[in-house]
Amino acid sequence: MELQQFKYDNKIVKYFVIATVVFGLVGMLVGILMATQLFLPEANLGLQFTTFGRIRPLHTNAVIFAFVGNAMFAGVYYSMQRLLKARMFSDFLSWFHFWGWQLIIVAAVITLPLGFNTSKEYAELEWPIDIAITIVWVVFGINMIGTILKRRERHMYVAIWFYIATFVTVAVLHVVNSFEIPVTMFKSYSWYAGVQDALVQWWYGHNAVAFFLTTPFLGMMYYFLPKAANRPVYSYKLSIIHFWSLIFIYIWAGPHHLLYTSLPNWAQSLGTVFSIMLIAPSWGGMLNGLLTLRGAWDRVREDPVLKFMVVAVTAYGMATLEGPLLSIKNVNAIAHFTDWIVAHVHVGGLGWNGFLIFGMLYWMIPRMWGTKLYSTKLANTHFWIGTLGIIVYALPLYTAGVVQSLMWKSFNADGFLEYPNFLETVTQIVPMYMMRAIGGVLYLTGAIMMAYNLVKTAKQGTFKSEEAAEAPALEKKKIVGGHWHSVLERKPLIFTTLTLVAILIGGIIEMVPTFLVKSNIPTIASVQPYTPLELHGRDLYIKEGCNNCHTQMVRPFRSETERYGEYSKAGEFVYDHPHLWGSKRTGPDLHRVGAKYNNVWHFNHMLDPKSTSPGSIMPPYPWMFTQTIDLDETAGKITALRRIGVPYAEGYEKIANDELIAQAMEITADLAASDIQISEDTEIVALIAYLQRLGTDIKVKSNDQNP
Repeated sequence: MELQQFKYDNKIVKYFVIATVVFGLVGMLVGILMATQLFLPEANLGLQFTTFGRIRPLHTNAVIFAFVGNAMFAGVYYSMQRLLKARMFSDFLSWFHFWGWQLIIVAAVITLPLGFNTSKEYAELEWPIDIAITIVWVVFGINMIGTILKRRERHMYVAIWFYIATFVTVAVLHVVNSFEIPVTMFKSYSWYAGVQDALVQWWYGHNAVAFFLTTPFLGMMYYFLPKAANRPVYSYKLSIIHFWSLIFIYIWAGPHHLLYTSLPNWAQSLGTVFSIMLIAPSWGGMLNGLLTLRGAWDRVREDPVLKFMVVAVTAYGMATLEGPLLSIKNVNAIAHFTDWIVAHVHVGGLGWNGFLIFGMLYWMIPRMWGTKLYSTKLANTHFWIGTLGIIVYALPLYTAGVVQSLMWKSFNADGFLEYPNFLETVTQIVPMYMMRAIGGVLYLTGAIMMAYNLVKTAKQGTFKSEEAAEAPALEKKKIVGGHWHSVLERKPLIFTTLTLVAILIGGIIEMVPTFLVKSNIPTIASVQPYTPLELHGRDLYIKEGCNNCHTQMVRPFRSETERYGEYSKAGEFVYDHPHLWGSKRTGPDLHRVGAKYNNVWHFNHMLDPKSTSPGSIMPPYPWMFTQTIDLDETAGKITALRRIGVPYAEGYEKIANDELIAQAMEITADLAASDIQISEDTEIVALIAYLQRLGTDIKVKSNDQNP
């Protein structure tokens, strides 16, 4: 049989590797800056662009899409060419993909600190960047599918299955979650509102973790772990069960982020059931990885690549057991909104993604440069420092989570809250926040050591930009028989279609009834749209990232209704584009904060949080007292919201600013009575208007507890 000569494209892999390392270090550094602000808020240097609220989405986007994303593309481009015995379909598309992705990252680095932010977790980027992401992702998919179609290997190896699932599912998730109506170049409103927006967001948010941070890395595990161990994958049949059960079940689990919220109970229950079912396929994949090392465990003692991969797969197993356990309502009632969740996420992020990336880079770089790793000892040191960093990061946060929950829920013998002042529950865990930052520094130190090691490795070798290879052409003759899945692997387009069907079922069954069956979201007659001033204030709340630390969802627990007031109802959020329920309480819930404090209190709290809340770790916001809102945007905001269902009267946008000024003058007059002079169009006035509105549309229980 005649062999065809061709060349693998290593240059595109090299560029993705460089981007991985550079953005990885930057993303981790931003994370440390954030962690430091939780015990030293002055670490923002008094700048509005570096506050926790502004840079939290910068950190998550940098780590997920810049560090992990570039690493994913490096691993996919390297392994796919070799598994398919073919160069990538199009060099042009490869480079369009690379430079397009890096420009998206740069756009995120610029826009997020400026406050251009949709507030949707892991999807904070505004609409022009969302469009760019869609284009670049489609280009990546065309290049991938094109390569599969011109392959010289008849059967598609398991890694390719996971790459296909990644492309298809992320495309669906991104497009559906990104439906938004533009107001300006960098401002939009989510097409969905309230409960529906929350469901779509966490269907996206959970499955972004599943199909961006998990499935492509499982594919890379199935390629790089057997290569590094020089062992075949443990079980082909287990791979089949792992793949199809994982992608089908995963997509249903999003509602477990919304337990005890205003989401309909049936949707919460579905999320819980499918989350618990996820343990089986997840652990099937973990065991398939670890059992591949049978006969190679003696090498783990010496080989840093295997060390990183073993801990990565183990961390995957831990995180995918803990996730379903956190989906059990009794456990969720303890852990949700606490730092327990932050610890859980970082065991997966630092352990599974980070360590698999490190192991992959240590394996790939010497081979692409035709040399040996510069220092195995340094790589092993990196492993131990990184492992110590994960432990020092996670254990204090697990402890903090338990402490928070116990203090929130504690009642004294007389039946009153033991810690009525929320701030007491924050100051108690500040030492744990310090330990978390130390863990982050250790982890970053290890990554810097790796960067040095990889640069030295490259310098002592010669880069093979075009790696020669040969393989027989794929025969076109029809082959009958064989294992049913082997037959399916010969038909990539049918395989891709079946993958799409598998991931669509769960999302459709969860979302369609929530949108179409009105009884899921009972309306409340007293709930009215936001006034123009409140609307500007809400947008400022989003701009400053307040929802990163404050929730707006009072759950039906006695501890919460005693502390905050009446539990939240689905009908209260029908005009919230987007929802702002939040996922973490570093500060108190704010859904019932309206009319709880006077305007002067809010004014002083934003100017100097410690003046109203001694010991607060919230930074001051002095720029909000000098910066003004743009009244020219009011009409556009009203018009945009009317288009997506908010019942502003026709022509209301023409008089909206008159009402805005009138409401602002009421607030400034009240402040003036306490000798506080401020202009009506300043940002702080709009923010106060919004905060004073929260939770006042329905009659709530009086509550005088301090935040």
